[in-house]
Amino acid sequence: MSIKETTVEIKLKNLKNNLDYLKSQINSQTKFMAVVKAFSYGSDSRVVSKELEQLGVNYLAVAYTQEGVDLRKFGIKIPILVLHPQENDFKEIILNQLEPSIYSFRILSFFIEALKNKNKTSYPYQIKFNTGLNRLGFLKKDIDKLSQLIKPNLPKYIFSHLGASEDLDEKKYTEKQIEEFISIDKALENKLTTPLKKHLLNTSGILNFSEYQFDMVRSGIGLYGFGNDIKYENNLKPVLSLKTIISQIHEIKAGSSVGYNKGFTAKANSVIATLPIGHADGIGRQYGNKKGEVLLGDKMAKIVGNVCMDMLMIDVTEIKCKEGDEVVFFDDNSYSAEEFSKKANTISYELISSISRRIKRVVIK
Repeated sequence: MSIKETTVEIKLKNLKNNLDYLKSQINSQTKFMAVVKAFSYGSDSRVVSKELEQLGVNYLAVAYTQEGVDLRKFGIKIPILVLHPQENDFKEIILNQLEPSIYSFRILSFFIEALKNKNKTSYPYQIKFNTGLNRLGFLKKDIDKLSQLIKPNLPKYIFSHLGASEDLDEKKYTEKQIEEFISIDKALENKLTTPLKKHLLNTSGILNFSEYQFDMVRSGIGLYGFGNDIKYENNLKPVLSLKTIISQIHEIKAGSSVGYNKGFTAKANSVIATLPIGHADGIGRQYGNKKGEVLLGDKMAKIVGNVCMDMLMIDVTEIKCKEGDEVVFFDDNSYSAEEFSKKANTISYELISSISRRIKRVVIK
C-alpha cells in the first residue's frame, strides 16, 4: 500500500502464520498463552488480541492491570493473566475477571485481603516461581509457608520464566532452571496433596526445549515474527512494518551542519532528507550520527546528526529520490527490525515495543 505519513502496518496473516508455526512445535492438547503486553509489542493490543481470540488461543498475558482492563472493555472474553500486579490492583483485577500472577508474600497478602473484602473464598490466579532469572517469583524455600496460605484457594497454574532459552551455549543454565521448576512443582504438589497445572516455556523455549511444554506454553516475540535465531526466519514472519515519507530535501554545502548541536557536518556538498519521525516515536537518539540506516527504494541511507523529538535526517546524496517518497525503517521482507536495531547495538524487542502510539496504525488483513 502507498503511504502518505509515518505508518505502522500490522499484517494479521503473518500473526496467524506465526501462531500456526509455534503451535506446530507443541502437542495439540497443550494450551497456548499469547503475550500481548506493551500494546502487543508496539502494534495494537486490541486488534491483535481480538484476532488471537478468534484464532483460538487459550490465554492472553499482559504486564500490568490496566492493559488487561482495556482488553476487557474492548470485549475480550478469554482468560487474561496479569504478570506484574501491584498492591492496589486487586479490586480492578477481580472486577474485570483478570488472573493475577502472585509472585511474593507481600502481593499474596493484598490478594487475600481483596478476596475477603469481596466475600470470595475462591478466585483464579497463578503463582510465579523464581528458578534463576532473579526478577520476580517465590523460591523453593518458600514452599512450606506458601502452601499453608494457598490451601483454601489453590492456584490455576504455577509457572516460571526461562532466562536464556534462546542461547544454546547456555543450555546447561536452562536445564538447571527446568530441573529447579520440576523440583518446585513436586514439592508443592506434595504439600498440597494435589497435582498442579504448570507452564514454563517462552518463545525460544518452545523452539528449543519443547519436551518441557507441560500444560501450556507462552509466546510473545515469536508471535510478532522473531525467533531469536536466523534459522527460524523462514518460519516466522514479522507482523509489523514501520514506514514514513520524505518531508523535505535540502542541498547543503561542504562545512554546513545538520540538526541540533551540529551533530553532522558535511565534508562535501550533500543532499539531506528530513523524515517526520523522531525519538518521541521510538527511534531513539542512539540511531543518530550514522549508526542507523533506513531503506529508500533499494538503497540504504544513513541517519545523520542527532535524532530530534519529531524528525530525523538522512543522507541521500547518492540516492535518486524526491519529497513524498516512501522510506522503510523495517518491514516483513526486505529489511527486518532485527537488522535495523542491531545497527544501534540494541534488540528488536526494544525497538518495536517503543513505537509511539501517536503513529498511525493500518491493519492489513
